[in-house]
Amino acid sequence: MFKHILVPTDGSELSQKTAERAISFAREAGARVTAFYAKPEYPVTYYGEGALIDPTTPEKFAELAEQQAQQVLAQVEKLCSEAKVDCSKLAITSDIPYEAIITAAEQSGCDLIFMASHGRRGIGSLLLGSETNKVLTHTKIPVLVYR
Repeated sequence: MFKHILVPTDGSELSQKTAERAISFAREAGARVTAFYAKPEYPVTYYGEGALIDPTTPEKFAELAEQQAQQVLAQVEKLCSEAKVDCSKLAITSDIPYEAIITAAEQSGCDLIFMASHGRRGIGSLLLGSETNKVLTHTKIPVLVYR
């Protein structure tokens, strides 16, 4: 049924467990995986009295973000290799992860987004929302939420 699965990851333990299950699902379905990481944008520094000055240049920040992305994506790539599941990696710079996830899925031609639940409970979930909930709300691509 599903042939190309987007697996967003942030490197967290929950994300890693979700990637493991997504890869198992992909193997069973005969699907391929695109591992995805949303790199943060360079933070805007405010100058003036009491401001903190970040000595990191935008270029250095981008380099560090790319290194982080490749480390996180390499973990998923390794799991795919061990499971003999075709895998590609994609990282997009965005401070709005849910939009980046949807964009990545659309650009890659994915027919499923396999993501972790947010892990929040109760009122915190209602007030803060989650990237998973935002993806569910804004995409037309099917989303499988792993808990």
